Amino acid sequence: MTLQLLKEWNPWWEDTKLLETIKGISRLRYEQLIKSSTIREITIISGIRRSGKSTLMYEMIDSLLKQGINPHQILFINFEDKKLSEIELDKIYDEYRAELNPDKKAFIFLDEIHKTKAWESWIRKKYDLRSNDKFIISGSCSYLLNKEYSTRLTGRNIVFEVFPLSFKEYLDFQGMTIQNTKIITDNTKYKILNKLNTYFELGGFPEVFLKEDMFKQKLLEQYFDDILYKDIIERYNLNVQKTRDLALFFMSNITGIISLRNIRSSLGLSYDTAKDYISYFKEALLFFTCDHFSYSYKEQKTYAPKIYCADTGIRNAVSFKFSKEYGKLAENLAFIELKRKGINPYYWTGKKEVDFIVKEKDNSLTAINVTYTDDVDKREIEGLLEFSNLFKKTNKLIILTKDI
Repeated sequence: MTLQLLKEWNPWWEDTKLLETIKGISRLRYEQLIKSSTIREITIISGIRRSGKSTLMYEMIDSLLKQGINPHQILFINFEDKKLSEIELDKIYDEYRAELNPDKKAFIFLDEIHKTKAWESWIRKKYDLRSNDKFIISGSCSYLLNKEYSTRLTGRNIVFEVFPLSFKEYLDFQGMTIQNTKIITDNTKYKILNKLNTYFELGGFPEVFLKEDMFKQKLLEQYFDDILYKDIIERYNLNVQKTRDLALFFMSNITGIISLRNIRSSLGLSYDTAKDYISYFKEALLFFTCDHFSYSYKEQKTYAPKIYCADTGIRNAVSFKFSKEYGKLAENLAFIELKRKGINPYYWTGKKEVDFIVKEKDNSLTAINVTYTDDVDKREIEGLLEFSNLFKKTNKLIILTKDI
């Protein structure tokens, strides 16, 4: 019975050509992730639901098959399949080994692993006993993949965070690769701005990009519901209406400072409940927060954080908005691009404001303001100058604008 369930998820056991129908479009920025199948450490892929984690696993499988690995050496388990999630890992592994691969190295892909129990201990034991296995695991939960496992898998893993398509990837998917960014004709510039407006509106979820226009909005709404119910409400047994109301409140107020007072007066949630819900949203990777910059941790925490969404498309699909709000969308995209590069930015406010403060490896500071207008407002410049006058380690002042 178990083996029959596994065959459904491992079509390459019967015909390697079947992988072509499910592997999707290659994402070049994750080349290092694809190649991580060659190292012993456990590969961990973290990212919001539908960001392309499974597709990247299929790319890794395709790469292994092209290297001459026997199809029976590759085992893929999707724990979204409830029938599989209810079976103990030992039972699945033992049956696979006994029936298909008794003695060769196994490449074991465990998708949405947080849906099964005691996975950390099981994988650690296999790893420490030096079993002839390479593990690649994924999950849509930052808590499980960034905190809970850390005490048990420290030094045994390498983590890759996957986001929806960046704008560069979005252009690549369109077949619009810019070879020389220093020389861009007006014709190319207008095409890029047109694509950027669409990217603002629909975001970067890969499957949404590939769908016909008439289905894109509906698919984004479905993503929101799936993340909300499967990754948050069911996991933490939360009140459905309160969870949805708060998520929609944040969607309509991206880039804004989180006001627990406003949340309490608007939605009737206590401070503690609101804080708990925010942590659940972050664990599901639906929202991110950005703290105020200060060298003093105590002072940093006296300011409320700002809120950002993982994808502008999902935000636009469900939020209450009365205009395009390109300024907010541009700032949100800039924040996610910094996160995509492994940077945890801060914001700063004095008499004026700075959207993002980046602390570089040499402890110098970079201050960034984002604007999406034809003319740069002097407030953007004044905010950067005010910050640099107060913090002498500032060596870069950047304004990201609509102009290319």
